[in-house]
Amino acid sequence: MWKFLRVRDERSPAFRRQHPIGPYILDFYCAAASLAVEVDGYSHGVEGAEAHDIRRDAWLRSHGLEVVRIAAVSVMSDPPAVADGLRTLARQRAEGRQ
Repeated sequence: MWKFLRVRDERSPAFRRQHPIGPYILDFYCAAASLAVEVDGYSHGVEGAEAHDIRRDAWLRSHGLEVVRIAAVSVMSDPPAVADGLRTLARQRAEGRQ
C-alpha cells in the first residue's frame, strides 16, 4: 500500500510509513490530518491482541489522533482503492482543521 500512499499529490496531505509516536510505531501516519492508519493482519486476531489494540487506540486518541484500522485482506485485494480512500479521508480531516 505504501507504493500508492507515498505518491505526492498537491491536493492531498502527505503520509509517512512506520512513524513513531510515543511508545508506538504507526503503520501509516498523516500529520496534517492527525490520522493514524493501522493495517490489521492475522496477528490482530490472536489472544490478547484485541486488548492491546484497544489500549493503543485509546492512547492515540487521547493524543488527538484519529485511528483507522483496515483489514490486511482489504489492502491486499485492492491497494489503490484503499489508498485513495485514505487520501480522501486525510484531505477532509486536514481541511476541517484549518
